[in-house]
Amino acid sequence: MKKTVTGCSVEEAMHLLGGRWRLLIVSYLVDGPQRFNELRRLMPGISQRMLTLDLRALEEAGLIKRTVYPTVPVKVEYSLTEDGRRLEKVVAVVKEFGLWLKDRDAQATGKREDSPELVV
Repeated sequence: MKKTVTGCSVEEAMHLLGGRWRLLIVSYLVDGPQRFNELRRLMPGISQRMLTLDLRALEEAGLIKRTVYPTVPVKVEYSLTEDGRRLEKVVAVVKEFGLWLKDRDAQATGKREDSPELVV
C-alpha cells in the first residue's frame, strides 16, 4: 500500500476505504457473508473487474476473508474478519449521515418548490 502524504490517520483510513465501492462492500458484509454475484447484484453499477480489485484490496488489508468451498461448482464467500468488524461503527455513522443528507435534500427540494420567490 502507498504511503500517506501527511501521515494523518484520516488520510490513512481514506487511502484504504476511499473510492466509490470499498466501504459499500464492507457495509453489505456487515450483514453476513456474501458471494461474489450477490455483491454484484447489490451494487449494479460496479464492474466485475472493479469488484474483484476492491475485494482483493480489502482482503490484502486483512479486513475481509475469502472462503472457498470445495463444491462443484466452487462456492466462494466473502466475510468480514475481526479487524473488518471494527468498521461496523464507521458504516453505521456513514449510513446515519447519508440518511440525514437524503432528508436534508428532500426538505430543501420541498422548500424550493413552495418558496414564493422561486415561482415564475
